[in-house]
Amino acid sequence: MTKILTVYYSRKGENYFGGSIRSIRTGNTERLAGYIQKAVGGNLFELETVREYAKNYHQCTEEAMAEKKSNARPALKKLPDSIADYDVIFLGYPNWWGTAPMAVFTFLDSFDFAGKKIVPFCTNEGSGLGTSVRDIKKECPAAEVAEGLAVRGSDAESSEAKTAAWAKRSIQ
Repeated sequence: MTKILTVYYSRKGENYFGGSIRSIRTGNTERLAGYIQKAVGGNLFELETVREYAKNYHQCTEEAMAEKKSNARPALKKLPDSIADYDVIFLGYPNWWGTAPMAVFTFLDSFDFAGKKIVPFCTNEGSGLGTSVRDIKKECPAAEVAEGLAVRGSDAESSEAKTAAWAKRSIQ
């Protein structure tokens, strides 16, 4: 039986939705992570940074760009105890500046993914997966990195069926 872990980083509060800023209580990526867990089971783990990003969306994007430019690895509040027992790791994040947030790379740097299947999914407002899949493959060369799923954040709430079908295909 396949053991599944869904790990995600998500932004609550101010988010960009097709030209405007809206405040949301549940992050778009968090919503997708919930759909995945509901569809294929397994455990769910949220990545949270020690230092919170600015509540203001535009300030947050500036902080994210500075982290990307410096290839930062922001500290996380906690990590899973181990990934040894998992076969498949769904990895979710918003697309920040063309790739995953640097906090996701902190997670990837923290474990040996040899022999694991990483299944990336991201939310965005038009930039798709960007270079994130390539970047994950570079970070975890001994892992199998599956085809990713990109969902517009503004469509996240209505994407349960699409996300569930993709998640089920991804573990076959």
